[in-house]
Amino acid sequence: MTKAVSHPFFARIYPRINAFAEAHGSIEHRQELLAGAHGRVVEIGAGTGANFRHYPPEVTQVVAVEPEPRLRALAEQAATEASVPVETAAGRAEELPLEDDSFDIAVFSLVLCTIADVPGALAEARRVLKPDGELRFYEHVGSERPGFRRVQKALAVPWRLMGGGCHLTRDTERAIKEADFTVEDIRRFYFLINDRANPASPSVIGMARPTT
Repeated sequence: MTKAVSHPFFARIYPRINAFAEAHGSIEHRQELLAGAHGRVVEIGAGTGANFRHYPPEVTQVVAVEPEPRLRALAEQAATEASVPVETAAGRAEELPLEDDSFDIAVFSLVLCTIADVPGALAEARRVLKPDGELRFYEHVGSERPGFRRVQKALAVPWRLMGGGCHLTRDTERAIKEADFTVEDIRRFYFLINDRANPASPSVIGMARPTT
């Protein structure tokens, strides 16, 4: 049985946060993340389903796994308006209710920051991916700038409490490599809003494959 995940405060405010981010450029980031996606896709921690409308027609199915019931309800609504078939499912990233070697692409989008067991989640993604599958990721990460990173560390605890467990300083690229993936493409950037950085501005978008 899937362990319950409940973040009622975050689930209420996240749609507004996402709408603000989309109005300032995150739509283009989502489109970059999903460009060229094809076949059967699992989106792990799908949240409100903000990615659904950006999947290209070459995608035959999206299985969207989300443990938070309020966010999953929003994802179910978004699925009815998606341009590709989307099936939502309750489940945790660390225990995906899915078959081995069954997906062409696994997507993590602004979710690895909140997952308690990142190695476990990446191991599960590797398990359900086909041997030649792709791991797509779009995440905010710890800054490589010492001064900026000090600010992130100073805000770590209140940010995590307000943000549904969100961590500001994770090294997503390193975690992916340590999970036995080979990173084939990555873009590092600061997501600036009105030309200003915020604690979650350092970001990465990329693609990796299971190491053979």
